[in-house]
Amino acid sequence: MTVDMTAEIKRLSGVGPAVAEKLKKLGIGTVEDLLYHFPRAYEFRGNVKTVAAAEDGETASFVLTVMAPPTSAKTRSGLMLFKLPAGDGTGGCTVTFFNQNYVRTAFTVGASYRFYGKVSRRGKHVELNSPVYEPYSDSLLPLYPVYPATEGFSSVRINRLISSIVDRTDTVLPENLPDEVVSAEGLMSRTDAVRAIHHPTSLQQISDAKRRLAFEELFGFAKNARSRRKRDDAGPRAEMRPCDCSAFRAAMEFEPTNAQKRVMNEIYSDMTGRGRTAPMRRMVSGDVGSGKTVCAQLAAYIASENGYQSALMVPTEILARQHFEDTAGLFASFGKKVCLLTGDVTAKAKKEVYEALENGECDLVIGTHALITDKVAFRNLGLVICDEQHRFGVNQREALLKKGTGAHMLVMSATPIPRTLALVLFGDLDVSVIDEMPPGRRTVRTAYRDESSRDAVYGFIRDQVAQGRQAYIVCPGVEETEDDGLIPLEALTEGFSAENYDREMKRRKAAVNYAATLCTDVFPDLRVGYLHGRMKSSEKNAVMGAFERGELDILVSTTVIEVGINVPNATVMLVEDADCFGLSQLHQLRGRVGRGRFASYCILMSDSPGATAEERLKLMERENNGYKIAEFDLKQRGPGDFIRENDEKIRQHGQLKLRMAGALDDARLLYRAFEWAEKYTEVS
Repeated sequence: MTVDMTAEIKRLSGVGPAVAEKLKKLGIGTVEDLLYHFPRAYEFRGNVKTVAAAEDGETASFVLTVMAPPTSAKTRSGLMLFKLPAGDGTGGCTVTFFNQNYVRTAFTVGASYRFYGKVSRRGKHVELNSPVYEPYSDSLLPLYPVYPATEGFSSVRINRLISSIVDRTDTVLPENLPDEVVSAEGLMSRTDAVRAIHHPTSLQQISDAKRRLAFEELFGFAKNARSRRKRDDAGPRAEMRPCDCSAFRAAMEFEPTNAQKRVMNEIYSDMTGRGRTAPMRRMVSGDVGSGKTVCAQLAAYIASENGYQSALMVPTEILARQHFEDTAGLFASFGKKVCLLTGDVTAKAKKEVYEALENGECDLVIGTHALITDKVAFRNLGLVICDEQHRFGVNQREALLKKGTGAHMLVMSATPIPRTLALVLFGDLDVSVIDEMPPGRRTVRTAYRDESSRDAVYGFIRDQVAQGRQAYIVCPGVEETEDDGLIPLEALTEGFSAENYDREMKRRKAAVNYAATLCTDVFPDLRVGYLHGRMKSSEKNAVMGAFERGELDILVSTTVIEVGINVPNATVMLVEDADCFGLSQLHQLRGRVGRGRFASYCILMSDSPGATAEERLKLMERENNGYKIAEFDLKQRGPGDFIRENDEKIRQHGQLKLRMAGALDDARLLYRAFEWAEKYTEVS
């Protein structure tokens, strides 16, 4: 059966209008959308434990023999409890089910089953509460997929729907890569790869499937990027004449580095160069604190001198306000007006900004996604700037570009990316690198510590606060979730094993819970706040404002602080579970301190991270050059982290969704995909 990938999902058996509407919330509208709705993680049901070795609170599998039929009892609240006596050679276990009448007849006494669930242990008494189970056999799969789900349609139901297609032995998916490419690269067929990623029988299958599916994503992405660049080069251009920038340069409070001068000259040439027929499409990559902002300010100055308006789009309201405060005064000295447009601006102020943009009074508007709403209209938009470009999809950038005719585009990234990789990932852009730091920038002393040093680390933070300084504490997550026993897709590599499962899946510190612990148990006499991306904008701004004003001593946060936050008085960055982060992300977090005149420190906490992760953390101790760190990351782990970091919020470039490429650990495959794409690219 050759599957019609374009068929609407409602044509599948069991998918009525109500179900189709629920799947639509997950971005599933066609059969292809369904089959490419990949697992976000897997339950590792292959970590079979014995009853004697079971630990309270852990999630694990047990192969148990049923000793007797289940007993039943009703609780005071009316719940029906069913208790199934079972065990293995090391001890007995009670398996408890709630209000599940079918278990009366579901089990055969003397038969063995694999149970997977959370353990409750009190002394020698071991209990499993509402586990999933299946008759035991040697052929049981060790990995069970867990999918992104939505209210009213669970991961289990998604699995059943996908299984109705991929588990059929006659299922054939139409190939979407040239036969020449599949053969030359030794790739799995599309059919085998999709089947393996949903229902893998081994780690090798997952590895092969990831390789194939990542390759096809990157191949399509590269073709799209090349086509987009050719299309842009053939389009209109906002013509700008050479202009005198001496007033701008005189207003700078510092002498630019040679790297900044080089990039500023490249921008000037792109925008004003005679004989150029295509608008500027340039990315500026520079380490934290390397001075990218002044390059953007120069571009906006050039545009305004030529009678054009500029728009600077940033991912957060905090960063937008910071850019506004840094730029408004400077531009006012030239008689130019800068406006701010974010979600928390009052309705009256928004209306004034809309009017100023439409009548041309505003030379530069700085804002968030609010800039791409239908209400925003420019009189003469000639330049679009995107800061922290990895937080925006191509569609969002192009939506802003379309508000002008032939507008130039400048995107900036504080994620150091090796130049060779940047030229591939951003094939539709010219790449500039600011690889020199301004003089006088403090080096942040970095140390890797484990749990045995926790009291000393807390004491060091307390000493810094006593000296009038402030500290960040960063956690990987927001709140503890039920995902603690799951293995993310990208973690399933050839190095994964049952032996390291418990260490890899340990509970991570989460900002909300951890802040509460710090407030009550560790620093009850200090002022501790927390910040995370799920908070309302007004709440985030209030917390960050309090920290900036020195009204908080410690800020516990997720990685929301990695983007553009500047508090010179903050001198300590403590990163919990540091082995959870990519090195480039750790480097960005480290860049939040060392921004003032005080000695600053970054402490990377990780308990038993494993040899590879420990090597990475020790590299952070001795290396402060972001590009050297990025080169190390690329060689050791491949491009997966860079792809995730540059696509984590939107996960979309044009119409292509990068679902699998972020799990890629082989840089060679990425380069090969782009080489093949050159051969097959057409202008669309």
